Amino acid sequence: MTSVSPVEPDLEWCHDAVQGVSRTFALTVDVLEEPMSSHVCLGYLLCRVADTVEDAGHIPPDAQVRLLRTYDAALDPDDDVTMTEFRSDVDEWLPAPEERNDDWAVVAESPTIWATFADQPQPVHDAVIPPVREMVDGMAMFVDRHADVGGLRIDDRSELEEYCYYAAGTVGTLITNLLTRGEISRERARTLRETAEEFGLLLQLVNVSKDVYDDYTEENNVYLPAEWLADEGIDQDAIVDPDNRKPAARVVHRTASHASTFLDDAQAYLEAMPLAHGNTVSAWSVPYLLGVGTLRELRSRPEDALTEAGVSVSRQEVMALMGAASKTGRDSLADLRETVARKPYHHTVD
Repeated sequence: MTSVSPVEPDLEWCHDAVQGVSRTFALTVDVLEEPMSSHVCLGYLLCRVADTVEDAGHIPPDAQVRLLRTYDAALDPDDDVTMTEFRSDVDEWLPAPEERNDDWAVVAESPTIWATFADQPQPVHDAVIPPVREMVDGMAMFVDRHADVGGLRIDDRSELEEYCYYAAGTVGTLITNLLTRGEISRERARTLRETAEEFGLLLQLVNVSKDVYDDYTEENNVYLPAEWLADEGIDQDAIVDPDNRKPAARVVHRTASHASTFLDDAQAYLEAMPLAHGNTVSAWSVPYLLGVGTLRELRSRPEDALTEAGVSVSRQEVMALMGAASKTGRDSLADLRETVARKPYHHTVD
């Protein structure tokens, strides 16, 4: 059995780890100021542990459910289960140290992440732990629901939104909990709470639309609803078959169009954000605008989501958007959104 690292806080390691597991959240964490930067970093890593276990195709569904339940218990302040126990239980499923990617390195260091999080103030615990546990519970439920397939197979739009809520709507709640600590007007707090779920749903639906090939070939998950695929005469397990490219692309386009229905509420969320605890609007407007850009690309080439090529915005556009977001306020968000929806942003600036 692999030895377990000493359980010591290591905030620097946690910040480095985010850089490897999520380009989008790394950009966000880098643009936030302290203490929000560390709070979001740690909250995201706690989520990432569960997400990696849920996506692990080499772990049988019943073992995945047990691991997620153990992880949930370790997160529960009223439970005697420790994060070290979770780490011990997951050990047999960890790749060898020299074969671990960044995601599995995060799982392997879950006690370090937890020890670092434990150093944060109690209001941060109160803000982060409930939505993370809700996410973990939802993931366990979905794995158990689809255990006979060995991977997720979303049935219809309702189940798709339910999954996206647990995967990302809960993250919206986590962010909102952190933002609404302290002095904040009742009206602003209400707007944030009413649109937080939609902000998360937008970003997750964009991921569902653009990552079809990788989700199926690497994780055996199909998030495009069976009902929508059936409308095109396609079985979920034939989703990346080249013979189905055109009709499957229409379902990708349909899913991306559904994601677009959450853009207005997501924008309202960003426009209501308080600038407190080290929060910055640019930290969240960048992933929002990247979502807008990705939806633009999906509209023009949905078939690429069904191939190894995939769909994404260019690095040049990412850098241009980061620069624009850092120089403009929330009052310019609508104009930026409109510009990005038309063409790559770096093609619109000198």
